[in-house]
Amino acid sequence: MTSLLKLEHISMCFDGKKSLLGERKEVQALSDVNLEIKPGEIVALVGESGCGKTTLGKVITGLHRPSKGRMYFEGKDISGMNASELKRYRSSVQLVQQDSYAALNPARTIYHSLSAPILHHNKVKGSKAAKAKVRELLETVGLAPADLYLDKYPHQLSGGQRQRVLLARAISLEPKIIVADEPVSMVDVSMRLSILNLMAELNRNMGIAFVYITHDLATAKYIAQSGKMAVVYLGRIVEFGKVKELLSEPKHPYLQALLTAVPVPDPVVAKRLKVLPLRSFEMPNVEDPPHGCGFHPRCPYANVRCETHLPALDDYAGVSVACHHVKDVPVWSLNS
Repeated sequence: MTSLLKLEHISMCFDGKKSLLGERKEVQALSDVNLEIKPGEIVALVGESGCGKTTLGKVITGLHRPSKGRMYFEGKDISGMNASELKRYRSSVQLVQQDSYAALNPARTIYHSLSAPILHHNKVKGSKAAKAKVRELLETVGLAPADLYLDKYPHQLSGGQRQRVLLARAISLEPKIIVADEPVSMVDVSMRLSILNLMAELNRNMGIAFVYITHDLATAKYIAQSGKMAVVYLGRIVEFGKVKELLSEPKHPYLQALLTAVPVPDPVVAKRLKVLPLRSFEMPNVEDPPHGCGFHPRCPYANVRCETHLPALDDYAGVSVACHHVKDVPVWSLNS
């Protein structure tokens, strides 16, 4: 299957804080990222806060222009697109933000928030057709009867309802990819499953590919159970593969550490788990990252080579792993 979106050697730099000498150091948010998203696929980006996964999501949606590397949408280099091709790409790749209240204009009704993009992009013509389309969108995301929501303002809705409105706005332009950045982290626990099920339904019924960004491995496993996962650390992908394979037998010590931190409800299984003895629980400063492997200051298996040489993301046992000791790292799994 041909790729829908392809990222090749993407790097993203930002200006850091000024030093005491007045010098400004660059912050490397992403480094040499390669990623491929196929039609209808779900790819989860996981990692700790500050690892670069949100920046990667913004690069995918075109909100950030990468400092280095190339992106291809349906085989076409985005940097070489003309105005009409660029408009089509931007409408085909939509973003669903974490904070639904901040993402919606508090002075506009739900109808105005949803009708504006479809009228601007000529998806419908006239207010009558726009209202009919908005009703359809609201019902598609489970807000029915739609007339109850048309004239409401964002503050009159619950967090879960606002998140559904964001999904309605995202699908209004008939996208091929939706980048969902921590879409359930600010939703009540009781509503999270329904939002995840809605996204799975949109993926299944409309063929929309999803890039699901999260630090929560449980929701990543649920939404992308038949998809793929990219584990991000200090702006690099350190492990990539099918979700079931990565979570059942993680190869990289960082993913093992993330899984160690996940609470296990079964006390018998929890007692059997191997706790990874990290050398440090703190992620290094992104403005002054360590040399060599970025994980070596925390990794229990690190040696001198890890401190000086950056490991490549290579194939190993069906997954891609960036670790010098992948063959020697002890097997870890939830069933061990």
